[in-house]
Amino acid sequence: MVDKHGRTTHTFTANAPNAVWVTDISEHPTAEGKLYMCAVKDLHSNKIVGYSIDSRMKSSLAVTALRNEVSLRSPQATIVHSDRGSQFRSRKYVDALKNTGLQGSMGRVGACGDNAAMESFIALLQKNVLNRKQWETREELAPSGDRDLDREDLPPQTPPSRPRQTYPDRV
Repeated sequence: MVDKHGRTTHTFTANAPNAVWVTDISEHPTAEGKLYMCAVKDLHSNKIVGYSIDSRMKSSLAVTALRNEVSLRSPQATIVHSDRGSQFRSRKYVDALKNTGLQGSMGRVGACGDNAAMESFIALLQKNVLNRKQWETREELAPSGDRDLDREDLPPQTPPSRPRQTYPDRV
């Protein structure tokens, strides 16, 4: 994930549980206002290992997700990779990483591919679950025990409505 100089290597796998986590924040509209979710994904299992939700996108959202995972999984020297959002650059978040013995890693400025493993999960969650209906309340949208956040539990993508057009005369 990161080399000895702290640069992202675009290797989105891990050889053991709790070796590398990726995290990001997503925003979801409801009739009563937006709901924000900070999710944490373990790259070994490719599963969401935790999250936090709030009606405001503050550094405490990211810190809470991080603390929830640390209390459940007891990681040792885990690399936690994120984009360069202000929540992940905040003093509270940096202190939480330091106080729990985790190593922070951030993508380069303007390089959205540096956090592609998490971005793709959020895109699938939005397309296949969250954007399929209008949500009235934040409570209705908030993840619960009956709606898992793991990628395997998402419904399959809807096939295209018409066949893809081919051009045999083009090489």
